[in-house]
Amino acid sequence: MILIALTVALSTAAGVFTERRIGPRADSVAQRLAWVILWVLLPPITFFNIAALELTAAVGAGLAFGYVSIGVAMGGAYLVGRHLLRLPSSGVGALMLVAALGNTGYLGLPFSAALFGRDELPNAVAYDILVSTMALITVGFSVGAAFGTVAEKPRERVIAFFARNPALWACVAGFLAPAALAPEWAVDISQGVVFAILPLGFFVVGITLATHATGLPPALTAPVGWALGLKLLVAPGIVLALSAILHEVPESYPAQAAMASAINSIIVAGEYGLDRGLVAAAIAWSTAIVVTVGLFIALL
Repeated sequence: MILIALTVALSTAAGVFTERRIGPRADSVAQRLAWVILWVLLPPITFFNIAALELTAAVGAGLAFGYVSIGVAMGGAYLVGRHLLRLPSSGVGALMLVAALGNTGYLGLPFSAALFGRDELPNAVAYDILVSTMALITVGFSVGAAFGTVAEKPRERVIAFFARNPALWACVAGFLAPAALAPEWAVDISQGVVFAILPLGFFVVGITLATHATGLPPALTAPVGWALGLKLLVAPGIVLALSAILHEVPESYPAQAAMASAINSIIVAGEYGLDRGLVAAAIAWSTAIVVTVGLFIALL
C-alpha cells in the first residue's frame, strides 16, 4: 500500500508539474495518453482476462449485488445532478460516472491482496472484470454518449457509443474466444499492464486537475461531496446490506464496492466531452481517502 500511495502521489504531482511547465499544451498530452490507454492498452487487457475467466456460482451473488450498488449510485447521482444541483448534462454524466464506477483494478486488486491475502485475489479479479470492467464498457460509455457533447441526436450518440468503445469489442471477443487463446503468460502480462497504467492514469489526472479544477487540492464542491458520499458510503453499504440479508459474499467484495472513483472515468469524460474537472476532482479526493484508509489498515 505504501508503494501504491507513493505512485499515486508522485504521478499526480508529475502531471500538475507538467501542466505548470508547458501550459495549454499539457491538456493535449493528457488527451493523447488517454487515447493510448483507451485504444492500445485496454482492449488486450479486457480480451485476455475475459477469455481466461472461470466464473463459479459461489461469487454470483456478490457480482449481482455489485451491479445493484452501481445502479443505485448512478441513479442517485442522476437525480442529484439533474434536480438538486441542476448541473448541465456534461456535469450530470460526470457525476454519474464518478459516483458509480470504482477503481477496482489499479487500487482494488493490491488493496484486496494486502487486506485479505493473495488467496482472495481471484475473487477480487472476478469483481473487477465482470462488474467494474463490464459496467465501464457498457453503462459508462453509454453515459458518456448520452450526456457528453460529442453528439446531439440519439442516432449520433448510439454511433458514438460503438465507435468510441474499443474495449467493448475486445470483451465480446473474449467471451467468444476459447481459453486456449488466453494462455497464462498472456494473462499475466495483461495484468501487469493494468498496474503499469496506474502512473499513466494519475499523470493524466494531475494534468486535468491543474487544467480544469479550481485550485489544488481541488475544491470540495457540492458535486464532489455527493460523488464521495455515493461512491464510498452508499455503494458498499448496499453490498453489505444485501450480503447480510440475502447471501454471504466474498470478503473482498464490499471493499471493491468502496474503491475510489475509477481512473477510466476520465478517459470516458475526455472521449465524450463530459466535465473533466469534476471527474478529476472526485478521483483525487476519493483516492486520497481510500489510500489513507488502506495505509492505516496496513500499519495496524
